[in-house]
Amino acid sequence: MVIGIFGESCTGKSTLAEKIASSFPSEEFTGKDYLRLAKNENIAKVMFQNMLNAAVTGENIIYVISEKEHLSLLPEGALRILVTADLELIKSRFAQRMRGNLPAPVAAMLEKKHGCFDAESHDIHVVSGETDLDAVVTQINARR
Repeated sequence: MVIGIFGESCTGKSTLAEKIASSFPSEEFTGKDYLRLAKNENIAKVMFQNMLNAAVTGENIIYVISEKEHLSLLPEGALRILVTADLELIKSRFAQRMRGNLPAPVAAMLEKKHGCFDAESHDIHVVSGETDLDAVVTQINARR
C-alpha cells in the first residue's frame, strides 16, 4: 500500500506519518528522500516511481509531500491523504521552528501558499487539531 500524505508545511503531516508507521510496518519517504536511491536525480526519481508502483499492491510505503510537484510521483491506486490546518496554527508552528520568531517575509510566503493543496484529489482529509488521528489509522487499516 502506498500512502501519500500531502499538505502545506507545519500542518501535521509528519505527526500523522509517525502515527501510521507505529500501526504497521512501513518505509517512509519525505520530499526528495528518493535521492538516496541513486546519485543521479532522474534515475533516482524513476527508481522511486517504480518502487511506488510495485508497492501499491505490496509493501507499505508512506510518502510525505509538501511540494505540489511531488504529487505526480504518487501512482494510481495510492491512498491520498490531504492534511490542512488553519493559517494561524501554521504560522505558530513555523515560528516555533524558527525559535519563536516568524519574519515578515516567511509569514508572507506562508500566506501566499495557504490553501494550495485544497483542490487536490484526496481519499481522506485530515484537519490538524480537529481530526482524530486514531480514527484515520483505523480507516487506513480497513483499506489494507
